[in-house]
Amino acid sequence: MEITSVNKSFCGWTKHYTHRSTALNCDMRFAIYLPPQTANGQKVPVLYWLSGLTCTDENFMQKAGARSIAAELGVAIVAPDTSPRGVGVADDDGYDLGQGAGFYVNATQAPWNRHYQMYDYVMNELPQLIEATFPVSDKRSVFGHSMGGHGALVLALRNPDTFQSASAFSPIGNPVDCSWGQKAFAAYLGKDKGAWADYDASLLMRKAKGAVPVLVDQGEADDFLEEQLKPETLEASAKESGYPLKLNRREGYDHSYYFIASFVEDHLRFHAKHLAT
Repeated sequence: MEITSVNKSFCGWTKHYTHRSTALNCDMRFAIYLPPQTANGQKVPVLYWLSGLTCTDENFMQKAGARSIAAELGVAIVAPDTSPRGVGVADDDGYDLGQGAGFYVNATQAPWNRHYQMYDYVMNELPQLIEATFPVSDKRSVFGHSMGGHGALVLALRNPDTFQSASAFSPIGNPVDCSWGQKAFAAYLGKDKGAWADYDASLLMRKAKGAVPVLVDQGEADDFLEEQLKPETLEASAKESGYPLKLNRREGYDHSYYFIASFVEDHLRFHAKHLAT
C-alpha cells in the first residue's frame, strides 16, 4: 500500500491509500478514518461506506460530517472508491456505467468482467486488507448512498453472519425495475435476469432468512425518488417477510450530501449500538 494523504481530525486520523487489488486487477484507492481510541492500540469496529454514482473515496470523508461522531463512538470508517479505474479498464460515455459506476456487483460479461468485481472487493479483499493492516476488529457494519445504498443492503442481506447492521441513504431499492439498474445489470451481468435478482435488495429482502437490522432514510424531495429509487418496494418486501426495516421519509430533503450530513449521526449511532453487541 502507498499512503497518499494524512490529516488529523477530531483527535483521530483521516488517511487515503492506494493499493494493488487482485480482485479488480488494477490499482485502487480507499480512505479510512481511525478514531482516537486506536492511538493506544485499542481495536475498534469498522463501518464501511459505499458511495454513489460518479463519487470516489473522498466524497463522504469530506462532506458527510461523520468523523466527530465516529471519534466519539470509537468506530473506524472505511470508504472505497466506487469502481476500478485506470488505463485499460473498460468505461462508458454515460455517468451511470463504467468507471465511477461499479454497482458493487461481480461482472460476468466482457469487457467488464476483467476488472469489475466490486462485490468481491468490498466483501472480501478490502476488509481482509483493513483487518490485517490497521488496529480494527473483525466486527463490520455497512452503509451507503444511492448506488452505494444498494450495495450496502445487498451485502448485508446476502451475508447476515458477516455484518452487524446495514443502513442507506436514498438507496436504489429495486434496481431490476429502474433504468439505472437495468442498464448496469444488462452490461455487467448479461440477459439472465436470474443473476440480476442476486443484487436486488427488494427481492432479497422478500425472501431473507437472516435478519441484519436495516435503517433507511429517504428524502421526499429527491429528484430520483419515483423513477430510480422506489423505496416503496423495500417497504413491501419487509412487510411480506417480516424483515426488521426502519424507513424514514424526510420531507423537503433531496439526494445530496446536505441530506446525508443532516442524518449521518443517526446512522452512526444506530451502527455503533449493533457493533457493540
